[in-house]
Amino acid sequence: MRKNRQSALLLTGAALLLTAVTGCGQDKPSGTSASVQQPAAKPKSASPAAPAVTTTQLSVRTDAKLKSLVVDGKGMTLYVFTKDTSPGESSCVDACAVKWPPVPAGNAKVGKALNQDLLGSITRSDGSQQLTLAGKPLYYYADDTKPGDAKGQGVGRAWYASAPDGWKAGVQRPALGVLNDPKLGKILQDRNGRTLYLFTKDTPWPMKTACDTACLQKWTPTPPVTAADAKAVGIDPQALFTFTTPSGTQQEAFNCWPAYTFSGDSQPGDVNGQNVGDVWFAIKQDITVDRGKTVPAAKG
Repeated sequence: MRKNRQSALLLTGAALLLTAVTGCGQDKPSGTSASVQQPAAKPKSASPAAPAVTTTQLSVRTDAKLKSLVVDGKGMTLYVFTKDTSPGESSCVDACAVKWPPVPAGNAKVGKALNQDLLGSITRSDGSQQLTLAGKPLYYYADDTKPGDAKGQGVGRAWYASAPDGWKAGVQRPALGVLNDPKLGKILQDRNGRTLYLFTKDTPWPMKTACDTACLQKWTPTPPVTAADAKAVGIDPQALFTFTTPSGTQQEAFNCWPAYTFSGDSQPGDVNGQNVGDVWFAIKQDITVDRGKTVPAAKG
C-alpha cells in the first residue's frame, strides 16, 4: 500500500512539473489556475503601436481635393508633420504620438507610382524605427477609421497628407522646389513637383539647345523662375539664365544649362529621366556659377 501511495505522489509531482514547463512563455493553459507573467510597462516616452494595418506596400491615391497622396496597403492615409525640421528626428512624441502613431519602417515597399529610393527610416527616442519618405517621417492619424479618410489634413496647420515626394498634399507648391533624394542628393523640382533635368548635348555658353523636335516629345522646356524663387531654395539668383528657344519661347537655365522635365515622370519624386542615354541628368541644388563650365548634374 505504501509503495502504491509513493508512486501516486511521484506521478502527481511529474504532472505538475510538466504543466509548469509547458506554460512558460505561452498563454495560460486551459483548465489551470497558473498565472501569466505580465509584460513590463512601457516607458512614458514610448510610441504607441501603429494601427493594425499593413505598411509593406505603399501606393498613391488620387483625391478630388488633395490630388495625389500616399496610402498604406490598406488604403489608410499617411501624413507628414511640418514641425519635423531636424533631419533624422521626429518632433511628435508622447501624447502627440498617441494621436499621430508613427508608421513603422518594417520592410516597406512601394507600387509603380512611387520612387522606392525615397524610402528610409529614423530611430525614434524609444528606439523604434519610423518610416520616412524623402527624409520626412510618416504618421497615421488616430481619427482616420477607414480607407479613404483624410481627417488629419490641415490639423493645426501642421499636419498634411503626404504627397508622393513627402511634400504637403493639397498645398500649392513654390515655383522652384527641392527633392531630397537619398541617391542623388538635393535636386530641383518645378512647381508641379516634377524633377528638372539638363541635357549634356546642349551648349552652355553661348547657350544652344540640342533637343530637336523628336527630343521635345519627351523633354519639355522649363519656364523661367524669379530671383526670389531661387533664393527661397538656397540658390544664388546669378545662377539663373533665361534662354530663348528656337521656337521663341522662354526657358529657364541653371548656370547656362537649359532645364527640362521628363514625360516619363508621372508623380512628384520620380527621377525616371536620370541618366537616360547617359546624357540626361537631374539638376542639383548646389550650383556653381561660372557660365556653364561646371555642369550642375546630379550623378549619384
